[in-house]
Amino acid sequence: MYRILIVEDDAVIAQAMCRQIKLWGLEARCARNFQDIIGEFREFDPQLVLLDLMLPFYGGYHWCAEIRKISKVPIVFLSSASDNMNIVMAMNMGGDDFISKPFDLNVLTAKIQAILRRTYDFASPADTLEHNGAVLNLADASLSYRGERVELSRNEYRILQTLLESKGQVVSRDTLMQRLWETDSFVDENTLTVNVTRLRKKLADAGLEEFITTRKGLGYVIA
Repeated sequence: MYRILIVEDDAVIAQAMCRQIKLWGLEARCARNFQDIIGEFREFDPQLVLLDLMLPFYGGYHWCAEIRKISKVPIVFLSSASDNMNIVMAMNMGGDDFISKPFDLNVLTAKIQAILRRTYDFASPADTLEHNGAVLNLADASLSYRGERVELSRNEYRILQTLLESKGQVVSRDTLMQRLWETDSFVDENTLTVNVTRLRKKLADAGLEEFITTRKGLGYVIA
């Protein structure tokens, strides 16, 4: 279920958005501490942020810039100040869309779903493998997680694909080496170890700690 963080200081508007978003099968939370939106962001770990332009303490532009330092999650600005300058500024600051107040709640949620599809559905379900929010795109051999794209080498992609296809089952090192042989490049025990180590580092850097587990004497598993 996708999580939506609502950063809106008007409690009536915020609660109305929250209720509407939940009706569409999404999870939503209204920010409460407007002095620490980054703290709220880290705790909730949303897939999309609805961000009011005018907020107490710090404005929406400030928090957009702060979020962009740590995430590429889609950000949708909300504001009654919908002149061209504000819209251009919002896009230049890293926003993905700008919705003018007042707005229809059904239109808002439809736009949210469209942005989520564009951001996270890189391919049709038949062309992806997914586990715990991480999506492997079989069309372009890339991995997406929390709105960020992780580029994989050919061997890293084959390893991850093989493990995801057998999710929950231990895959032996011999099986992985046979799969890598299909790339027409020589693969020995050391080559496999190096590739698994590099893949794990990329996964950890993206926030996927311990995504691949070693079963000593048996192989690897994504549990």
